Amino acid sequence: MREIVLDTETTGFEPSEGDRIVEIGAVELWNHVATGKTYHQYINPERSMPNAAFEVHGLGDDFLRDKPVFADVAQAFVDFIGDAKLVIHNAAFDMKFLNAELGWVKRPVLPMDQAIDTLMIARKKYPGSPASLDALCRRFGIDNSSRTLHGALLDSEILAEVYLELIGGKQPDFGLSTSSKTADMTQIGEDWRPKPRPNALPPRLTDEEEAAHKAFVEKLGDAALWAR
Repeated sequence: MREIVLDTETTGFEPSEGDRIVEIGAVELWNHVATGKTYHQYINPERSMPNAAFEVHGLGDDFLRDKPVFADVAQAFVDFIGDAKLVIHNAAFDMKFLNAELGWVKRPVLPMDQAIDTLMIARKKYPGSPASLDALCRRFGIDNSSRTLHGALLDSEILAEVYLELIGGKQPDFGLSTSSKTADMTQIGEDWRPKPRPNALPPRLTDEEEAAHKAFVEKLGDAALWAR
């Protein structure tokens, strides 16, 4: 199963008000494993960059001036994604811009059901918890220290890791094949035991949560179960 983890950077929030895509980044997954194939393209938006958008991604007019316009890269982009599912954080935003750009160059738009929205998955799985990409990186112990500014390809690479955690880890279908499982069990004796993990799992508690728990325990006094 082929999936494309995708992100865009734009000049603003509304293509209907003249905002445009300035960067597309995408990472290919095959059966939930990154293949190493990526798509990355900066795009000349044919308009000036608002300061608010520049502060988010750092892509200014001077940098984008000599980049191709969307019409010149549309075919390569469409060829890369094909009919694969598109894994996007806040998919409605990126799909709105992609379909606006495709429509402006008279190309077929992408069906909304082609997109998998990781923001919706996160909100459903962790209701009431922060669901931004940075928040999910903290939850899953994913290193996003290089994310000082938004960047479409870097964010796609990070989102690919987050997506795999959201759907059950880096091997979400591990052990679900009954044929292979049955074959493997014939080779395993009754005394078999799983091996210890070579590396401990990263902690899920934030520093703030750990401090709050410590303060709560201290309020219980020396007779608290945790103090024994």
